Amino acid sequence: MKSQMIITNLRTKSWTQAQNYCRQHHTDLASGLDQIYSEEFKTLQNSKELWISLFRDSWRWSDGSNFSFRYWDMDSFNDGLNNRTSKTHSSLGFVVTDNVILIQESKTWEEALYYCREKHHDLVSITNRQKQVWLQEKARNASTPFVWLGLRYTCTLGFWFWVTDEVIGYNNWDSNSKVDVCDMSGAINRAGEQKWVSKSDDNKFNFFCSKH
Repeated sequence: MKSQMIITNLRTKSWTQAQNYCRQHHTDLASGLDQIYSEEFKTLQNSKELWISLFRDSWRWSDGSNFSFRYWDMDSFNDGLNNRTSKTHSSLGFVVTDNVILIQESKTWEEALYYCREKHHDLVSITNRQKQVWLQEKARNASTPFVWLGLRYTCTLGFWFWVTDEVIGYNNWDSNSKVDVCDMSGAINRAGEQKWVSKSDDNKFNFFCSKH
């Protein structure tokens, strides 16, 4: 899935401040091989130093994606090992990614699915806590009490699944609002604890689309 990348260089921030900004207003700092090697990133970078989502604990991307390639400036890398906090607390521009959009139209779950697949990419999946937090912020802007997710129950096989075929490892179900029956789909509360709830898929709610 290709994410839109946005450079923010007018607000110089520390790495932590940049990460918090991206998660509040977009999705996260830029991460992963596809984004960092892309022509779009090279154009945005334009020979300037920019924050990306990689941090050392050991090194990993802050959105949890796999870190399996190496493209270090070794002088900077060794300097970071010797003085870890120098770059962490300095101010650089940074690149954010935003690949989720809240559609403020009221549609049934199936209508929302077709809309996302026709105009964007798909209904959104939530596979980790960080993404849950991002979507909670966006959900507060919904015009309906719930927002559809790409979460569906198959009564034939008897389990919930993401329509994007991603594994349900992380979950945030409201245990009192999870019903395992046919014609049910998953949504997130707009307010309160913003847990996942199962709703009859003929309800009409706003919905989240993931973008190409």
